[in-house]
Amino acid sequence: MDKHIYDYGLIGNCAFLAHVHKGTDISWLCWPRFDSSFILGSLLDKNKGGEFSILPSGDYTSDQYYLENTNVLCTEITCADGKYKVTDIAPRFQRYDRFFKPLMLIRKIELIEGNPRIRVKCDLVCDYGRRKLKPHRGSNHLEFEGCDDSIRLTSNIPISYLSEDAYFVLNEVKYLVLTYGQPLEAPLISTAETFIRETIAYWQTWIKHSSIAGFYQEYVIRSALTLKIHQYEDTGAIIASSTTSLPEYDGSGRNWDYRYCWLRDTYYVISALNHIGHFEEMERYFNYVAGISVSEDFRYQPLYTIDGKSELNENILDHLDGYLGNQPVRIGNQASEHIQNDIYGQVMISIMPLYIDHRFVFKERTDSIKWIKSILNKIERTINEMDAGIWEFRNIANIHCYSNLFQWAGCAAAAKMARTIENRELEEQAVALQKQAADHIESCYDPIRKVYTNSAGGTHLDASTLQLIMMNYLDPSSDRAKDHLKALEAELKTPKGLFYRYLHEDDFGKPKTTFLICAFWYVEALACVGRVDDAIREFENIIKYSNHLLLFSEDVDENTGSQWGNFPQAYSHVGLMNAAYRIAIKLDRPAFL
Repeated sequence: MDKHIYDYGLIGNCAFLAHVHKGTDISWLCWPRFDSSFILGSLLDKNKGGEFSILPSGDYTSDQYYLENTNVLCTEITCADGKYKVTDIAPRFQRYDRFFKPLMLIRKIELIEGNPRIRVKCDLVCDYGRRKLKPHRGSNHLEFEGCDDSIRLTSNIPISYLSEDAYFVLNEVKYLVLTYGQPLEAPLISTAETFIRETIAYWQTWIKHSSIAGFYQEYVIRSALTLKIHQYEDTGAIIASSTTSLPEYDGSGRNWDYRYCWLRDTYYVISALNHIGHFEEMERYFNYVAGISVSEDFRYQPLYTIDGKSELNENILDHLDGYLGNQPVRIGNQASEHIQNDIYGQVMISIMPLYIDHRFVFKERTDSIKWIKSILNKIERTINEMDAGIWEFRNIANIHCYSNLFQWAGCAAAAKMARTIENRELEEQAVALQKQAADHIESCYDPIRKVYTNSAGGTHLDASTLQLIMMNYLDPSSDRAKDHLKALEAELKTPKGLFYRYLHEDDFGKPKTTFLICAFWYVEALACVGRVDDAIREFENIIKYSNHLLLFSEDVDENTGSQWGNFPQAYSHVGLMNAAYRIAIKLDRPAFL
């Protein structure tokens, strides 16, 4: 296969996300929630996924870009008869002291030159493409019924053209407003223009209020904007990706549903939000995590739904072709049933800002002892237990170095919080468990190769153990840290600077693609041990693997540079943000506030 790049942009407003192909089609849109069925899903099936495109009658070329420092996407189409621009937005701005984020997609079509003949095709589906929605004509709209709620397309394009998929000459600005549930009951043109203007202003102001360090700001800004719209603001959850079942590589069968919140990645997400100075998003996410922490009596799951529910039953949709024919298409995720014992440490670290960050009001922490004690008890129950590890092995269990590292870090955080609230009993429990976790980590050390392996007594190397350096389990200036890093890069780094998670066989055989977040971890580790020039070089190499909009996938094929996996991957962007911040600190390039 030739080099495969995702030719899509992403728009969103923290209530929904939509993928816009360079050919103008809305190729992925789930309503009313991030994890609902798609109403547009040609990404997974060209025939059953529906279509919402704005195309000329003949051949065309396309140029796609974001308006600077926004999540507003423009697609310019050039054809034999002329040129036009489609601007896509998911409205978001402040109104009545709240954020206005309706289930509304606005498409503005502007003539640039000539007299292009175009056709708007809007075919919507429901129940993951099992049902095609039939449009009913209104005076200035099409009404689609058959889903849980009605969907309306309002436009100043003649309804006959829309209902009959007819071509027409574009000679004035046209608007398309697609709504779910509550229709647009206001003047079309003035309302659309107001929403577009206010949304652009909102995003540009949001970036102005961000703390972006002075290292590759353009990439960090795009990553920050991408991460922001992966937060489901209603609950605070941040999902891994808006898509499901985009394969880790062609024909792999590793097709997963990522429209959920991975609790075990809490530390990385909160670090990224903290680095850019966005306290409100961090607080919302913390409240989501806290809600789960309180409700779960014993064992945390690795991931939860966007409203904190634990049921994520995995099902296969065998009626869909899959992305480029890659089956199966899965909804739900069986990884929710896995045992991953790093989670407790992740949660403990995530609540530490409550005690060391004075932006949080101390009197709000009335149940501190109960909370810290509860998580410490979870660590105590699981610290000697084998688990599936960070990579969610389905049939492999070990005492994983990474899991114990985060238990170690979680206990260190608990001890620090216990000292803050002057609770000696909690502090002693935390210190004792931290020592136990350290013993497990040391059982993974191979003195001959001078490297920490993936598990106790194991031989395989794993990129997740790079975190031993970033979490300061290993002193970054020590020979042990530097030797560990050298051993990992010798085995897991590719000649082109990418990084494998591991190379041993798992439940699906040997992995064939590299993992982008591991490459960004590698950059962080290089900076930590003082190899800053190497870190900069590797960072500059990795960012070449974005698409045309600086969006990153989860996986990259080392041979072709192809993007694979769910897209965009929020955690890849988190990795970029944290790596850039680490380098900026080393270069003494403070954020521009």
